[in-house]
Amino acid sequence: MNCIHLLLRPYSASIREYFMTFSTLGLSAPIVKAVAGQGYETPSPIQVRAIPAVLKGRDVMAAAQTGTGKTLVFTLPVLERLSKLAPVQANQVRALVLVPTRELAVQIGESVTTFGRHLHLRSTAVFGGVKINPQMMKLRGGVDVLVATPGRLLDLHSKNAVKFDRLEVLVLDEADRMLNMGFIHDIGKIIALLPNQRQTLMFSATFPDEIRDLARGLLHDPVEISVAPPNSVLKIIKQWVYPVDQNKKSALLSKLICDNQWEQVLVFSKTKNGADRLVRHLEKEGIDAAAIHGDKSQGARTKALENFKKGTVRILVATDIAARGLDIYQLPQVVNFDLPHVKEDYVHLMGRTGRAGAPGQVISLVCADEFQQLSDIERLIKMVLTRKIIDGFEPIPALPESILDVRPFRAKKPKKFKNQKPCGSAI
Repeated sequence: MNCIHLLLRPYSASIREYFMTFSTLGLSAPIVKAVAGQGYETPSPIQVRAIPAVLKGRDVMAAAQTGTGKTLVFTLPVLERLSKLAPVQANQVRALVLVPTRELAVQIGESVTTFGRHLHLRSTAVFGGVKINPQMMKLRGGVDVLVATPGRLLDLHSKNAVKFDRLEVLVLDEADRMLNMGFIHDIGKIIALLPNQRQTLMFSATFPDEIRDLARGLLHDPVEISVAPPNSVLKIIKQWVYPVDQNKKSALLSKLICDNQWEQVLVFSKTKNGADRLVRHLEKEGIDAAAIHGDKSQGARTKALENFKKGTVRILVATDIAARGLDIYQLPQVVNFDLPHVKEDYVHLMGRTGRAGAPGQVISLVCADEFQQLSDIERLIKMVLTRKIIDGFEPIPALPESILDVRPFRAKKPKKFKNQKPCGSAI
């Protein structure tokens, strides 16, 4: 897989790029009008570099943190391309966007609708947790852009509700999570259903070696774009660790919220039951909180997120389903109540704060049993996190001191996809 590498570092853009607009990127007037209507004036660095490549039909691998504007990198040029095609036919899909979570599917679906409002295109988002029949009805007339989670998409295909033989573009958003965190089998099935001749766009916060190996079977001669060195930590985000015993984490979190007068905090818990217990504890302390996880109905998840955005819920406690795709403007605090088991998820959780250049802070409550996870995270981000001890919450046993391990991680041998349709396929 031969790549053209474009690495974007701070202040490295050319003078010409500073004066780029969405119209000079090659986008048509209806799309530029929709962009302006949302208050966007100047494209971000990744948009300046990637949108022209997508418009030229190139395959793209883009490594970018959430908040850099990567959704528009594929949304705008895909809409531009589809606007020049004949109307879509029954049950057909012209562009498929695969995402790992329901929340991300909803948000990208809304983005497609917003920026395609002046175009005669059809789009919808499909995901599990809701009835499938209404989704089948929306697909009956065909859609230009379909945003989908893998499991629900396969369910719809098994019911002959969606066809891919006219597919023009495949987008894999949050690709590292989908391909490396249990979606490999479903993604492989979906890839086998798609035409070999297509444009493929892959977006991710990180591209570790095993994901690059997987990408070799999916992309052809891609342009590779990074807005920062791999796994780098945004300098504007402050990070530190509070050593504390596991059974005192809830009390410490309540104290931090009250003492610092935090008004909006996204908290990550490793389990669904843990998230629910924490919400009950916070509510007993008089702190408005809600949980969002896989056992919640889609309606409950949507309501909790909306209330959090509006400020009627002060604390949103989420499991790793919410590690990606929660689009909350200028979220100031993220708390890791539990450290993530997958070290790369720490970087993704960081992406919930420090959005679009705004300051943010990531606080991790760490007990002695999580020391190995802490060490792996520090090795990944290439820095030892500052520790702060709170009187009355000193852990027993103490959290061991960190010694930065500078050795690179050894990539796991990945499972490769063959980008071919199976023999006898009806598609």
